Amino acid sequence: MTRERRLDYVEFASSDPAASRAFFETVFGWSFVDYGSDYTAFDDGRLQGGFFRGQPQRASEGSPLLVLYADQLAPMEAAVRAAGGQIVRTVFSFPGGSRFQFIEPGGNELAVWSERDPA
Repeated sequence: MTRERRLDYVEFASSDPAASRAFFETVFGWSFVDYGSDYTAFDDGRLQGGFFRGQPQRASEGSPLLVLYADQLAPMEAAVRAAGGQIVRTVFSFPGGSRFQFIEPGGNELAVWSERDPA
């Protein structure tokens, strides 16, 4: 697969990069490398990016909404809650699947979707 003209790296502003790191390590299994206290880089196994110290923006305020995939939503929603995430939109269906939206401890709003039933 070529990198040409594809998303190659994504950065998030985070009010607390260490909290964002802990959350995504715990819930999604991402690996991280810290570059000081104000930046941590991640690798989710397919895409790389980072969290820098800053004021995050939410999809409801016009920022892009990044959407992750899970085979089953219920266990993922429980893991998000257990790791300190705040559910801001409970599971809802749309043509092709279901999803929920959450805010991670660093303040970023993301979503998780599945092609399967939410159970």
